Amino acid sequence: MERLISCDYIWYEGALRTGMAVEVSGGVMTRARPLSEGETPDLNIHLLGPALADLQVNGSGGVMLNSDPSAEAIAHIVAIQRSLGTGWVMPTLITCETERMRRAASAAINAWGLEGFMGLHIEGPHLNAVRKGTHNPAFIRSMDDATLEILADLRACDIPVMLTLAPETVSTDVIRQIADMGVIVSAGHSAATALETRAGIQAGVSCFTHLYNAMPPMQSREPGILGAAINSDCFAGIIVDGHHVSWEMVGLACRARPVDERMFMVSDAMATIGGPDHFELYEETVIVRDGAIVNSAGSLAGAHIDLAGSLRNGVQKVGLSLSEAYMMAAMVPWDAMRLTRPKLTPGQPICELIALDSGLFPYFL
Repeated sequence: MERLISCDYIWYEGALRTGMAVEVSGGVMTRARPLSEGETPDLNIHLLGPALADLQVNGSGGVMLNSDPSAEAIAHIVAIQRSLGTGWVMPTLITCETERMRRAASAAINAWGLEGFMGLHIEGPHLNAVRKGTHNPAFIRSMDDATLEILADLRACDIPVMLTLAPETVSTDVIRQIADMGVIVSAGHSAATALETRAGIQAGVSCFTHLYNAMPPMQSREPGILGAAINSDCFAGIIVDGHHVSWEMVGLACRARPVDERMFMVSDAMATIGGPDHFELYEETVIVRDGAIVNSAGSLAGAHIDLAGSLRNGVQKVGLSLSEAYMMAAMVPWDAMRLTRPKLTPGQPICELIALDSGLFPYFL
């Protein structure tokens, strides 16, 4: 069945535009064009564009990559996220044993080519235990040859990889070596000083993981990793769920960056997205409580939100423009990974698009 869908806003040729419509037939978008005067569309939606891209998804649909580092788990996580409007996903493995890292890398290699699988995010284990968050300190360790071999294996298969590390715990020579592989080195779970952070940036750090969280607060005479991150031209992910970072502080970071289009949203989603309200992590039950995911100590342990909800929060709670929030959830993640942004093109399956209604909730075409 052919349908004409008008859009209040459509992401087309690099910007949100008005006065346009798309033609859809057989589950694909066949054409994007200006809406002619007097035409009566079959449907009107608020926003249409390439689907969202999430660089930090620990789990979905009852599955955690840490608990099941398999190609099947990757496919399941990606499928759940795609059903929610996130068309491209980087499943994320948090701090664990070397053998589990190897299994996750092998799974990523076996799953590579799966529609919507954007690459692998390895968050840890080379972190600062002082800023461990929910990561198990028993597995936090110094940089080793095993991690370098795992990264090399993934990059040999041309799989995009993000590695989160604490720059004060890894030598600048090794950071440079990892960056030279084509790995995106992201600083996080760190107590680095501003000086240490800038040294890491000089060596190849180009991103920061969940800005504010697992970082010491800025002080008037010691900006630390947080101040250095905000003042840099690096990319930075941020969790926009209202639990990890207050709305005011999200807005402050977005406004304070010296270069535009450097902030992007991550969900930090756990298995509860599209799944049950609890799961096991590090042999401990983690639950959803009042919209947040907490462990037995009551500490945050990931997030119970998807990227569409994050975008909605960005507009309705933080006060970002629709264009800025969409960019942060859909376009800047590609820039952070040094990949080509997706475009609206004829023949594109509608599962690679996101449609939002006037309340910014996903509308399934």
